[in-house]
Amino acid sequence: MDIKGKVAVITGGASGLGEATARRITDMGAKVAIFDMNEDKGNALAEELGAKFYSVNVTKEEDVQAAITDTVDTYGNIHICCNYAGIGNAVRTVGKDGAHPLDAFKFVINVNLIGTFNVLRLAAFEMAKNEPYNKYGSRGCIINTASVAAYEGQIGQAAYSASKGGVIGMTLPIARDLSSMGIRCNTIVPGLIKTPLLQGAPQKTIDLLEAQVLFPKRLGEADEIALVAVMLMENEYMNGESIRMDGGIRMQPR
Repeated sequence: MDIKGKVAVITGGASGLGEATARRITDMGAKVAIFDMNEDKGNALAEELGAKFYSVNVTKEEDVQAAITDTVDTYGNIHICCNYAGIGNAVRTVGKDGAHPLDAFKFVINVNLIGTFNVLRLAAFEMAKNEPYNKYGSRGCIINTASVAAYEGQIGQAAYSASKGGVIGMTLPIARDLSSMGIRCNTIVPGLIKTPLLQGAPQKTIDLLEAQVLFPKRLGEADEIALVAVMLMENEYMNGESIRMDGGIRMQPR
């Protein structure tokens, strides 16, 4: 895929991994629709990049459908869907206060897994209408975001790990479902990335996390995830894959 002139929907696009991807592909000539719940950051970034911002809760069908419809009305189509929106929590299955609250578990699943599917299914519906942009019939690509916690979830990460494991688990079936339409689906599996969430942690905690990374012993940069996203957009033979981007880390129980 030649990114220049393509239209991308990026959830969680106002900060972190989504912002880094939005910046990088805008520089490459893409048109970007930022889906996020942070209106201040989203509007500021959209104004800076010449993008469009939509206040979207990815778990709400009506929010996503309205933003998808307006994106198509504005730009004509959608070629790329990057799903970065997500949350996490730390709750043991059984803790001092009793069993893991079921609503807390459902909330993480709803945002990270169901929210991802909610956006990609509606974006893919629009992608399927595109005229192929190459001789093989390619019409678009979907890039989801999981986490190494899907494989090595730590203590208290049952909900988060389940949600991210679900994203990985649905990657290949979705790629198979959409193959006849010329739409690819891949998932990035980040390790410890320098995002606003981690940057707010005490330095001692960051030092301990960095020590677990095989090499280089540091947190990853958001733009390094954006580079993987660009590769997945451009490389038409990448399909149905979940790619770790983690400096070789294998997470310990705590």
